[in-house]
Amino acid sequence: MNYITIIIIAIVGIVIGYLLARRQKEGLIFGQAKRKQENKQKILDFLQENGKIQNNDVEKLAVVSNATAERYLDELEKEGKIVQHGIIGQNVYYTLI
Repeated sequence: MNYITIIIIAIVGIVIGYLLARRQKEGLIFGQAKRKQENKQKILDFLQENGKIQNNDVEKLAVVSNATAERYLDELEKEGKIVQHGIIGQNVYYTLI
């Protein structure tokens, strides 16, 4: 009888742990998506005020890495909100459409 009780408690513990871990992971993903949207909105607000933005501006504005700044700018460009001027290097900048 004691072994059955221990097995049942172990199974219940594993299921509860799995559900809590899954819930926490979903919360992290939602938080990341929210932060991403907020950062992209910061970029659009900056463009409204200043007329143009460069990758370095995005890095400082959103406190993100170079790669993340590029990803945000690429996404906004694909969404049809901004347009890139220049091809490569420090002279590349973005403006609102």
